[in-house]
Amino acid sequence: MHICVLGAGVIGVTSAYRLLEDGHQVTLLDARAQAGAGTSLGNGAQLSYSYVAPLADPSVWTHWPHYLFSADSPLTLKPKPDPAQWRWLIQFLAASNAARVQRTTIELLQLAFFSRDEMAHILQAAPIDFSHRTAGKLVMYTDPAGLASARKQIAFQAQHGCQQEVIDAARCLEIEPALGKARRNWAGGVYTPSEEAGDCAQFCQALVERMQANPNFRFLPSTTVSGVTMRDGAIASVRTATGAIDAEAFVLALGADSAGFARQAGFRLPLYPLKGYSITVPLDDAMSQAAAPQVSITDISRKIVYARLGNRLRVAGRVELVGMDASIPPRAIDELSNGADELFPGSINPANAARLSPWAGFRPATPSGVPVIGASPVRNLYLNIGQGALGWTLACGSAALLAAQIGGRKTAIDDAPFRYTR
Repeated sequence: MHICVLGAGVIGVTSAYRLLEDGHQVTLLDARAQAGAGTSLGNGAQLSYSYVAPLADPSVWTHWPHYLFSADSPLTLKPKPDPAQWRWLIQFLAASNAARVQRTTIELLQLAFFSRDEMAHILQAAPIDFSHRTAGKLVMYTDPAGLASARKQIAFQAQHGCQQEVIDAARCLEIEPALGKARRNWAGGVYTPSEEAGDCAQFCQALVERMQANPNFRFLPSTTVSGVTMRDGAIASVRTATGAIDAEAFVLALGADSAGFARQAGFRLPLYPLKGYSITVPLDDAMSQAAAPQVSITDISRKIVYARLGNRLRVAGRVELVGMDASIPPRAIDELSNGADELFPGSINPANAARLSPWAGFRPATPSGVPVIGASPVRNLYLNIGQGALGWTLACGSAALLAAQIGGRKTAIDDAPFRYTR
């Protein structure tokens, strides 16, 4: 079967790869000049298979005034006259209860562990270079009450296969000595030795290069979908500036742009973009290399993550519900660079201040945090959307789940939580 995959971020690329493995003819297209050049380009780089807590959480009810009015809140909401934003917010608040969060966590853990196995499957077939490493991860707390709450979450996740431990500040510094110079008073942290990191964009580009050796694959970069032609309740073709693209089936993996495509096809998706920012710090001198962490770090109070990618340090953070505003305000980049300087003094060489590669991306999120994978209301259109901030972590598992559904095979995990519902 000829399948056209719309979108060459990490979700679309891995979907194309698994469908090609299944023997399908695959066309992959993207508006950008190369794969992984959108939201996948500058993400947090952490493959956090054991840390999948959704943004929807009971605590949002007490923090809501902070999110709306505080300048230093890591989550920013700018209400807009946009019905999609308000629908999403209402559903998000409805999902912010303890019972739903527990169920979501279990569902995401199952998909994340499956994704970890599928990543191993891809790398066993033919190793690719994307600065991949099993570095372990520390989630750092300054608040003893927050650490106590984390202990309860770790105990819950242990029942579902997670191997994590709550450790004191001294043990955290043993695991990651670079934290010893941080201008913070740590209460302790959560340590997960099995967590990984890697450059998502490099992974996408390397996987596309591998697929291009297969005669059943073609990649169409710089190809923007401008419309859709429907026939008898199915998609006949998608329209682009260079002509129509016909296929027997289509996979929607356009990230935050998927909601607009779905409207053209006659249905609605529960998606809203969560804007985030990152910088990539060059570590090209001995001082900065020694100052930067080897272990992946999450500063839970600032909601900033740090991941070592060879001689680079990816620093990412913030969640903003501001629509599709692609601007990168200096304050957002200052917040990340100041955070890096506070935790890892010396990691940013002043001579490199102009080489931090500021980035902003739109993480396509569902209100509950559970992605939508599988059949859509349109007969030959399949969905792989809504992974939010966990796109890199969940990509390989989401792709394998989708390929099994399209192939009519029994799925390796229960796919019911991920199916589209009206």
